[in-house]
Amino acid sequence: MVAFIRFADDLSAWFGKAFAWLIILMSFGTGYEVFVRYVLKSPTPWALDVSFIMYGSLFMMGGAYTLSRGGHVRGDFIYRLWQPRTQAVVDLVLYLIFFFPGVTALILAGWKYAARSWGYGEVSVNSPAGIPIYQFKAIIVAAGILLFIQGIAQVLRCIACIRDGYWVEPEEDIQETEDLLLKKVTEAEAGGHI
Repeated sequence: MVAFIRFADDLSAWFGKAFAWLIILMSFGTGYEVFVRYVLKSPTPWALDVSFIMYGSLFMMGGAYTLSRGGHVRGDFIYRLWQPRTQAVVDLVLYLIFFFPGVTALILAGWKYAARSWGYGEVSVNSPAGIPIYQFKAIIVAAGILLFIQGIAQVLRCIACIRDGYWVEPEEDIQETEDLLLKKVTEAEAGGHI
């Protein structure tokens, strides 16, 4: 069980981190567009489409990674007061009732949508450049499959927590700045430095 959880976490992390590099491409692309539009007075016909494509790809492919690290929004003000076993039972029920039907619908509808788009070689209607976008419709399906795999890992986490009374935590990863600062302050207080 733990081996599959680690596999899914690693898979989600790999895709999430790989697609995170799109942020740099988006920054350069937006910077270039601003330069040519306002300095050279010659805007590109493709910049808006490319930024939409990259942002959408980043957003979709980062979903499973965010799920694996517990980064999605939840009603934490009540949830965090519960014992881990209660949290796991509630999570398990919600995954089965809402998550898996929703992700399954995403995969099936995405497949149909992508197949249709590939069939006629869809191009963007947002600009005169006619940027091909059919290949990016497949990301809907890929993101859904990654979410489904990560969802199975989350269900296994719930089952392990119900059995053992504690959560199987994801491996150490990137930490938020505020978490690092809080840790530093907590360690300093424990050491009597504040």
